[in-house]
Amino acid sequence: MVLSKTVFLVIVTMTASFSFAQTQVDVSEASIRQLQNALEDGNTTSVNLVTQYLKRIELLDLAGPKLASIVRINSEALAEAAALDEERQVSGPRSLMHGIPIVVKDNYNVSGLPTSGGSIALAEFIPNAEATQVAKLKAAGAIVLAKTNLHEYAYGITSISSIGGQTLNPYDIRRVPGGSSGGTGAAVAASFAAVGWGSDTCGSVRIPSAFNNLFGLRPSKGLSSIYGIMPLSHTQDVGAPLARTLEDLAISLDFVTGYDENDSATQLVKDKPSSNFQASLHSINLSEVRLGRLVDYLERANPQVRSAINDALDWYAGQGATVIDIEIPGLSELLTASGVIGFEFEDDLNQYLAEFGSLAVTDLDQIVAGGLYHEQLSGVLTRSSNAEPNESAYSGALLKRDELKSLLETTMAEHDLDAIVYPPIMELPVLIGSSQPGNNCSISANSGLPALSMPLGFTDSGLPVAIELLGKFLEDEALLSLAFDYERTLMPRKPPSVTPSLLGGNPPEPISYQVEFNQGDIRVVAELSWNSLTSELGFRVSSQGDESVTAVTLSVNSESLDVFDEPAVANLLRPIQQSAEGAVFLDSELRSGLSAGRVYLKVFAPSLPSAGAIALVQ
Repeated sequence: MVLSKTVFLVIVTMTASFSFAQTQVDVSEASIRQLQNALEDGNTTSVNLVTQYLKRIELLDLAGPKLASIVRINSEALAEAAALDEERQVSGPRSLMHGIPIVVKDNYNVSGLPTSGGSIALAEFIPNAEATQVAKLKAAGAIVLAKTNLHEYAYGITSISSIGGQTLNPYDIRRVPGGSSGGTGAAVAASFAAVGWGSDTCGSVRIPSAFNNLFGLRPSKGLSSIYGIMPLSHTQDVGAPLARTLEDLAISLDFVTGYDENDSATQLVKDKPSSNFQASLHSINLSEVRLGRLVDYLERANPQVRSAINDALDWYAGQGATVIDIEIPGLSELLTASGVIGFEFEDDLNQYLAEFGSLAVTDLDQIVAGGLYHEQLSGVLTRSSNAEPNESAYSGALLKRDELKSLLETTMAEHDLDAIVYPPIMELPVLIGSSQPGNNCSISANSGLPALSMPLGFTDSGLPVAIELLGKFLEDEALLSLAFDYERTLMPRKPPSVTPSLLGGNPPEPISYQVEFNQGDIRVVAELSWNSLTSELGFRVSSQGDESVTAVTLSVNSESLDVFDEPAVANLLRPIQQSAEGAVFLDSELRSGLSAGRVYLKVFAPSLPSAGAIALVQ
């Protein structure tokens, strides 16, 4: 069959095995409300939900793409689920969280489980008290299914640790998931739980949300308690959920915000009404909204990030919102002068270890002296351990935080803004092993103002992009309501291809292709296998004819099958080889092309036209 002047004989066959059986409820991408409705209707049980999530962790975190997002499983999760199922039958559910499995970052204290902070130094440290947010969630009936990996001691944004290794981004397993709550971000994106908790000292909720197509709020400092969360900097630390939907985020926040006598920062909400994020989701008319685009932050962002944010702001303008360009003179200088992590980390960690009963390891100096950390933490831990106290500089940084907050609030008041908008991070997720640039964490972290990371969709290669909305102090609910119509209309959420539904408890089998090319004395046989769990196209290619083959390349046709002039994305066979095998990573463009039959091999040999000859993969 001749497709064009350079297309010769093609024989293609495909085999696939999909033997799925329906389960009661598929937990993949299921929301808190959907799960709760299924529990109420008797279509599933909490035991069934826990079982399904554990199966997903087994097949997709420990195997398959091997995301390495989970550090530890709660061995009592099934027993707790059974007790909550029985309680539901007797007295009904306690709340929307009754019987719902969740995950928490491994810097939250959970009764009976070690809190490692990602470090081998604290692998067996079981604190003597539970984190306030965890206690509130348990009281509401939530099941802590597992603890998630993090950038060790929450001191970085690529999520590597000595106890959990490197967590992978489920949207591109060659890349980082953001951090420091990258384990939570990857786990929630992969549907290893209904929702998950992280902490944010400087971007650690918002960056993983941006890199994993999730919603994540850094709340106003003091809106929720950090008691029982291993500290990086008590002044900047907050704890908060990451969620696949805005409603799930709202539901989760309603359970964990409020006054706690163990955290003095929450004193400011002691006499205020309880948060009601759910009820506030519909509270804003976009035609009355004013947004300030932080121009210099957009100009310095990756073009794909900038384009996505500008498109989102154009959508808001189309709904009647007013979008203006703003600049904030003096912002950069105040951000540089107002960080306090370096002043607080060592003392805060040492105090935490003493307060919560760590006997084997008592301070940072011991950790550093014993080399009980991942080598990527060497610089920050050694500097922290060797740093001399500087009370004058520390006091000065705290004062600059007040100046920063005042500057931002004045800017919003002068322009009558509901939010200032910019990228949560200016760059796309980097490849594993690289340093991640572009962090914009300090605006919210150093001022104490709330900021929401909202997913916008994906780049052409399938990497998530996001926007950050900075709001007014203790007006956190308004930020979620600003995002509600955008989510409902444009639905930016899309699950990762490497963590599909486990229908019948099994992942999809690889899809196999056999491609044969015959022309004169040229014969090329290619065996291909598409493994959706690793997003790889495995290949075994051989030249079996009398004429030698110069190369066999792989391309994807982005438009039609009439013209085959797309550049090569991979070389499967080189001039010095008669056979070769390996694997090609499939980004979203290649995956969609393979599904649509637009991927082809191009064969090059002396007797063929210089443009090569085509063998379609269908």
